Amino acid sequence: MSGRPGSNEAAPYYFRYIDRIPSEDILGVLETQRKETLSFFAGISEEKSLHRYGPDKWSIRQVVGHVNDCERLFVSRAFWFARGFDTPLPSFDQEVATPMARADEVPWSKNVQEFDGIRQTTLDFFRSLPADAWMRSGIASDNPFTVRALAYITAGHASHHIAILREKYL
Repeated sequence: MSGRPGSNEAAPYYFRYIDRIPSEDILGVLETQRKETLSFFAGISEEKSLHRYGPDKWSIRQVVGHVNDCERLFVSRAFWFARGFDTPLPSFDQEVATPMARADEVPWSKNVQEFDGIRQTTLDFFRSLPADAWMRSGIASDNPFTVRALAYITAGHASHHIAILREKYL
């Protein structure tokens, strides 16, 4: 796998995440991001993890739960397309998923542990892909995606939310 996703590999909306990743080494980015994010999370206390910067905003735990859910989603889409399935996949509604996850009821350490486990599984999946699988594609949420674009979206989405945590929560 080489190169960054082209404009035809995902809907324009998703380039807000893809464009956050300047490197062509997406596996290296995902691994580095894992380590840096775990270090960042280590500086957040149980109490602080329940902080919201506004009355209608998610808590830090909910943001991390959302990142975890979306990483699962992006990788499941990548799996589907990489394995050659061509049935379109449904949409995902974060406004339904996030409250149902009840992240605020889960200890902060478990939210962090979950991020680490999901990211390790993400890395294992993408590292095991045959070269030709990276450019396989399919439709999800009525949008086209390649497997390569989904790897970049995974990293870029996490980067986006970590930046929000740094800027607005801490």
